[in-house]
Amino acid sequence: MSVRRLADDAVQPKSFAFSRENAAWAKKRIALYPKGRQQSAVIPLLMRVQDQEGWISRAAIEKVASMLDMPTIRVLEVATFYTQFQLQPVGTRAHVQVCGTTPCMLRGAEELRAVCKKKIHEQPHQTNADGTMSWEEVECMGACVNAPMVAIGHDTYEDLTPERLEEILDAFERGEGDSVPTGPQNGRNHSAPVTGQTTLLEVPERKLEAPARSMPAASAAKAGNAAKGARPGSKVIGGGTGRKSGAAAAKPEAGALFVRPEGEPDDLKMISGVGPVLEGKLNALGVTRFEQVAAFSREDIEALDDALSFKGRIDRDEWLKQAAALAIGPDEYFKVFGKKAKVNKPAAKKNAGRTSSGE
Repeated sequence: MSVRRLADDAVQPKSFAFSRENAAWAKKRIALYPKGRQQSAVIPLLMRVQDQEGWISRAAIEKVASMLDMPTIRVLEVATFYTQFQLQPVGTRAHVQVCGTTPCMLRGAEELRAVCKKKIHEQPHQTNADGTMSWEEVECMGACVNAPMVAIGHDTYEDLTPERLEEILDAFERGEGDSVPTGPQNGRNHSAPVTGQTTLLEVPERKLEAPARSMPAASAAKAGNAAKGARPGSKVIGGGTGRKSGAAAAKPEAGALFVRPEGEPDDLKMISGVGPVLEGKLNALGVTRFEQVAAFSREDIEALDDALSFKGRIDRDEWLKQAAALAIGPDEYFKVFGKKAKVNKPAAKKNAGRTSSGE
């Protein structure tokens, strides 16, 4: 690896400060790590510095060290080790990283490097006359099957020809970089053969039309009563999402796996192990109510495991047992699990007054 040093003092700013938005982001990021492990946030914070300023200055390194209670030399070691961090000013509109590792070199990386020399500057790490563009050669960026390729910011541009790279550089120079499609530039789908897909041509039958999965009223009531202390035959809010006898079978919405129950969605984040992202995925699959989760059959669980790509998590975290208790209320959750439910969220307040009688 080449020697990496900080920029000359002539270009170093006297101080650095995160913007208000980035400062708030940094505070939340640091808080994600256990007490005493805040130094683990050093790479995310350095990356946010670079996103804000375009490069990482000495003042920024000192600021990050202060925020994480780290010796400055430790942050400097990280910044100088990873080539993703720019240690001197780069182009304000684009800094182009040309992959020069063997697969890309065999597929035309030298021609891409020649384009950068012609369009930007003869030497790497130097900006053009307007200060808007710069380039460098880097090691493998993990897109070998799509060689040759370059990276600009957080995006990659693959399957390049010299002519296509010139067009991309011209677009960034005009300030129109956002209009350039990322990924393969030759029409292929990700890393699939450019001639089209050649394997897995038959879609599994179960994926052609997911079966309609609804929650019969009897199952919903049974799920609610399954919580410890529930009275037999007690009413559960939100039950009865299944079809009535003789009615047409309910169908899931497009892209959903389950029939969405009627009524306002529950705050599924109250289930331990479910966060905002996972809640959104569940809602998109038609899962919105505690009673619905509590009434899942083994077939439902297996289908959801496949859709969310995590085997065994529903059973491991006892989603059904949690949901059955939450369907009655936070007090019932405490009785069953010996701890308070996550109710300190506005969306969860609507469940606070539920009782086994549904009042």
